[in-house]
Amino acid sequence: MEVCGTHTVSIFKSGIKSLLPPELKLVSGPGCPVCVTPDEDIDNVLFLSTLPGVIITSFGDMVRVPGNRGSLEKIKSEGGRVRVVYSPLESLQLAKENPREKVIFFGVGFETTSPLVGWTIFRAKKEGVKNFWVYSSHKLIPPAMEALAQDRGIKLEGFICPGHVSTIIGSSPYRVIAEKYGLPCVISGFEPKDILESILMLLKQIKEKKSRVEIQYKRAVRPEGNPWAKEVLEKVFEVEDAKWRGLGLIPRSGLKIKEEFEEFDAKKKFSFPPSPKEKRKGCLCGEVLKGKIDPPSCPQFGKGCTPERPLGPCMVSFEGTCSTWYKWGGSYN
Repeated sequence: MEVCGTHTVSIFKSGIKSLLPPELKLVSGPGCPVCVTPDEDIDNVLFLSTLPGVIITSFGDMVRVPGNRGSLEKIKSEGGRVRVVYSPLESLQLAKENPREKVIFFGVGFETTSPLVGWTIFRAKKEGVKNFWVYSSHKLIPPAMEALAQDRGIKLEGFICPGHVSTIIGSSPYRVIAEKYGLPCVISGFEPKDILESILMLLKQIKEKKSRVEIQYKRAVRPEGNPWAKEVLEKVFEVEDAKWRGLGLIPRSGLKIKEEFEEFDAKKKFSFPPSPKEKRKGCLCGEVLKGKIDPPSCPQFGKGCTPERPLGPCMVSFEGTCSTWYKWGGSYN
């Protein structure tokens, strides 16, 4: 399984699947942060967008993801105050420029983007900004990989580990996957030759019946990761259990804002109504995220669900598995 959505895109765009023998199968995992964000979080932020004086900011893909109450894109098209940003620091600047408004950043992402969100919160506290909050829906990749390793319905024999996440956390967090579950792990770069070499490294481990963590992406990943980024994470966030779309509640897989910085925690500042229970009919995004089915196995794929009319987040995000299959999957065989 390639865990990272960027790997999935590279695999399809370069035609790697067509080069592999039939007995070697690559499946895509839950490595798209937009895709694994649960409806409850999306619905809560949609509710916040309706409050007086509130400006919602988030990354572009997240704005398009539908929840049970619609999407931020729809809210924006109806005149709602929704801004697309490329960095949480833009949200902080927006708050400073509009002191009478309530600016709320919808924070999604893995270990790659959460350090910058943490640094933004740290800056907000240092500068005494009083009208800025973060709704944190940040996730941690290794616990999700462990949940997949425990799932007997998925027959995995190895992981292509995410390169971007690993530049932050290093290689040691994956050891439990290799040592406890006997699944080889290789941290891969994103060029086609990186991925092919990573597949070869995994096959060698399988042939030797040895499970360990190897770094193919040595030009960017160090075993210890990025000490500064990890320090920011530990300073601003603490680990909590978190809901993942498709994977359910995974212990110690989310990041919540520490009590020291709770004045910037939108979940503490605002109250939320119960999330609607109705679900989008026919969307099998959860099964896709677990690697249990390929997108063409979903009856809505390419018919009721397309990038122009997405039913779920896997078809929305540029790194979503369904979107990738739709754009570059050829005949979907």
